[in-house]
Amino acid sequence: MSKIFFSWLVTGIILIIASCTQPANDVEYLESQIKERLEALSGDFAVAFMNLSDTTEAILINEKEMFHAASTMKTPVMVELYKQAEAGEFSLNDSILVKNEFQSIVDGSSYQMSVNEDSEGELYDLIGKKRTIRDLMYDMITMSSNLATNILIEKVNAEKVTKTMRSYEADSILVLRGVEDIKAFEQGLSNRTTAYDEMKIYSKIGTGQAVSEEASEQMIEILKRQKFNEMIPALLPAKVKVAHKTGWITGVNHDTGIVILPSGERYVLVMLSKNAADREAVLSTFADISKMIYDFVVQ
Repeated sequence: MSKIFFSWLVTGIILIIASCTQPANDVEYLESQIKERLEALSGDFAVAFMNLSDTTEAILINEKEMFHAASTMKTPVMVELYKQAEAGEFSLNDSILVKNEFQSIVDGSSYQMSVNEDSEGELYDLIGKKRTIRDLMYDMITMSSNLATNILIEKVNAEKVTKTMRSYEADSILVLRGVEDIKAFEQGLSNRTTAYDEMKIYSKIGTGQAVSEEASEQMIEILKRQKFNEMIPALLPAKVKVAHKTGWITGVNHDTGIVILPSGERYVLVMLSKNAADREAVLSTFADISKMIYDFVVQ
């Protein structure tokens, strides 16, 4: 064997060993890979990941950056509904009127929702009739019904929603109003959130500490029935369950939730975006990042 060939052989072995020992299970390496994927996109992004079975496994990227909450604010509203129901203020099985007239937080003037701007339209056929709080909550989470959301925010009070989130160590999130309050929007009064706060909220739910263990599990069951699954669940095996809530408006695409493995292990994943014109690119990249994190957790 020539010295040159031997040298090449040794070099090859070293490279193979190096590749085999590449820190694929190292959270810092995973974070660098995620940042690399995000840097290829146009826009602003935040990611928060925490393994609820081992909280030392966590990734925080731009976690305190403020984002328009879009429909992710509907999960805190659900939490508040369970909290007030458990306090005896009402039953989730109580029926309330389905209406389409709401008051702006700016001046109390009335406004209505448009079915053409809503992701769920069947509820509009029930205006003037009654529906249970539980069913409206299901509409709000699984189909992201804006009409159901406004009815329920009026029921629980947005200020109380924010106060409860503060008690969960979510220090920046603000739930100010319902959807399509144009006067409020024009004055910059919009619901907002951070990846860090979303992580705190879903960690409470995922560990059974949101209201109560029973309430937390019921919330998870509702979140698992989410109809919009282009991001966190998109590339995960069917046996993996995802309890999550999406949100989107122009330039904004979010997915926030809990990934539940067949073993029972759970982790929280939050991905937020803004100023991102290419929606499809964001959806695809977020789906890829979700798969990268899943592979990291299970290997």
